[in-house]
Amino acid sequence: MSFIDTALKEAQQTLENTMADELFLSSLQKAIDVLIKTFQNDGRVMSCGNGGSLCDSMHFAEELTGRYRKNRKPLGATAIMDPSHISCVANDFGYEYIFSRFVEGWAREGDTLLAISTSGNSENVIKACEAAKDKNVHTIGLLGKDGGKLKAMVDTAIIVPSLVTDRIQEIHIKCIHIMIEGVERELFPENYSSN
Repeated sequence: MSFIDTALKEAQQTLENTMADELFLSSLQKAIDVLIKTFQNDGRVMSCGNGGSLCDSMHFAEELTGRYRKNRKPLGATAIMDPSHISCVANDFGYEYIFSRFVEGWAREGDTLLAISTSGNSENVIKACEAAKDKNVHTIGLLGKDGGKLKAMVDTAIIVPSLVTDRIQEIHIKCIHIMIEGVERELFPENYSSN
């Protein structure tokens, strides 16, 4: 059982380190503000990532189009994860273009892209951010380690202060839930009137 105790203590320490990181906290608040503005201006939000980060990007989008805590109108969000799109683009152009081609075809000025990468160096996520910049789409990077290449590329970099991928991912899901709650509290305050 010792490894279980160790894993929980590591997770607790990562959370404590994150809570003490002022830059992380201010970046998270900035991301919430950007998402609120995007939805207030009838913009849409896209999200992308690889592996577990793709699963997180899907979770982020479905909580916005569906519901989080209480019923409310859906918000325009989508994860870039359609298998036919991914396999088509990977086959015809290369795997590094699977997200950027979607952004090029779908994004409008005023939209927002949530780019998730624990290393900050995923080539296909980098290309998605480059495409977003070309479309005047705000970019939020949900990152880890030292932020990688994406740290300097995105408009808002949320960097989890950890070098361990699974610890980073655990904080990423907390960030996703906090961002969604922040959006809901502003756009649907009636859902939080008793909190």
